[in-house]
Amino acid sequence: MSGSGRKRLRRITVIYWALLLYIIAALVWWFISLEKQNTTMKQFNIQHLNNTTDSLQSPLLYHQKLDEINKDHMNNRTKFIGEGSIFFLFIIIGAAFVYRSIRRQFNMQQQQQNFMMAVTHELKTPISVAKLNLETMQKYSLDPEKHQKLIRMTLEEITRLNFLTNNILVSSQLEGGRFKSSHEDLNFSDLLSDCIRDFRNRHADRELLEEIEPETEVTGDPLLLQILINNLLENALKYSPKESPVKAALKKENNNVQLQIIDEGPGIADEEKKKIFGKFYRIGNESTRKTQGTGLGLYLCHKIAGEHNADIRVTNNVPHGANFTVTFHD
Repeated sequence: MSGSGRKRLRRITVIYWALLLYIIAALVWWFISLEKQNTTMKQFNIQHLNNTTDSLQSPLLYHQKLDEINKDHMNNRTKFIGEGSIFFLFIIIGAAFVYRSIRRQFNMQQQQQNFMMAVTHELKTPISVAKLNLETMQKYSLDPEKHQKLIRMTLEEITRLNFLTNNILVSSQLEGGRFKSSHEDLNFSDLLSDCIRDFRNRHADRELLEEIEPETEVTGDPLLLQILINNLLENALKYSPKESPVKAALKKENNNVQLQIIDEGPGIADEEKKKIFGKFYRIGNESTRKTQGTGLGLYLCHKIAGEHNADIRVTNNVPHGANFTVTFHD
């Protein structure tokens, strides 16, 4: 969170607590005022009783009326305490709900701002690199090897740009219910192999292992499942050391299909495991984070899994790293 964001949150928090304390103080003052009035009425009624000739002449009648006055006084006190307690309870519940909603809204706003900054950077970088490569080829007469290298680098940046825009568009369409998915029977083994081959071409310096059971079929949308695989692979490569391998496994288990993407990175803390599938959520401090990303990848994976009657979860890899498992139920 930025310095201005922290100051704004601190200012809102101070105002919120000041208003809450004022409301509670007003409630306490209301109770004290009513209790004083109740006591005054009791004393007035007792004085009136003492000045009444009939009651003084009959001790039994006097004590009966005195008991009624004391009973009314206690009933009023009980009523004030009961009503005050209910008001206080409603105030605390409402205050907690409002405070939680404000914090959630503020955090969402901060995440959206971070997302916009990340998207701006993620879009600008491949466009700048592709533009520079094309200008270089246009300006200079390069030998065929360098020419092909620049073309390959440009295509990689365009692929990266296409990957990012697909994530943004599909995420928006899925969230708004506007994506028209086509559920069809497809060979998931071939789709996974194609995605791995594409990543090997793009990341020639990384080791990608595969353990794919052939002819494994699922019912789903080819584009969404391709985005699911690409995001999990991209995430594994991004957060694991360059010298460590990333493994993709696909198998059938108890009439279900299980996809696993396993890395040997730093892993994910237990308290973060449920949060990482939230929209715009990214682990760590935004101001000190070095890895690129928009916070949409795992959120989109979770949405796509839900669209295909599948569960996605993350567990610890042994001895270190993360294991993302997507289970497609029959």
